[in-house]
Amino acid sequence: DVGYKITMAFLPPTKRHPNSANIAQDLPFHMIHFPMQASAKFKGPEVNTLNVTDSYDKIEKRVAQLRSWYPNAKYTNNHTGSVFTQNDAAMNHLFKALKKYDFIFVDSRTSAKSVAKKYANQYNMPYIVRNTFLDNEKDFNYIQNQLKKAIKIAKKKGFAIAIGHPYNITTEVLSKSKHLLKGVDLIYVNELPYLK
Repeated sequence: DVGYKITMAFLPPTKRHPNSANIAQDLPFHMIHFPMQASAKFKGPEVNTLNVTDSYDKIEKRVAQLRSWYPNAKYTNNHTGSVFTQNDAAMNHLFKALKKYDFIFVDSRTSAKSVAKKYANQYNMPYIVRNTFLDNEKDFNYIQNQLKKAIKIAKKKGFAIAIGHPYNITTEVLSKSKHLLKGVDLIYVNELPYLK
């Protein structure tokens, strides 16, 4: 309802959010928010979070399950994943499975040491990475300043990806920041210029 395109990313269905896949089907475009291992400091991981110790077979079955739940999805980004995305063996398994089921990975870049670019290149997939996190702080001015950073990057580079959470304050900032968006086009991830 903010009045412009936002790429919604849905966590896989669990008891806590059983309808996430059903809700996604009604949208013109969506992604899957794929839970992956975070540092030990992160409390409360999602059910069936991928871990660096998981075999290829286990990861492949999980990706196959996502494909059955989200038949129209093409893109998936990591939920947490600071440990997983910097592990070579784990990311190799993941990209192999994503390629098999026709998914493209979007790096939320929860770790500066992410190896996603390496495996995107290895599997001949586009490398898509976020530029800013909007709401590390739940504060109107902070979030709006992060949005301004994304707009500045977009005007300089030709595009930018800003990631936020469905917090009420984030939605409020997005709704009240339309005046900042003059001169930029709001697009879904699949409309990024370098994917065409």
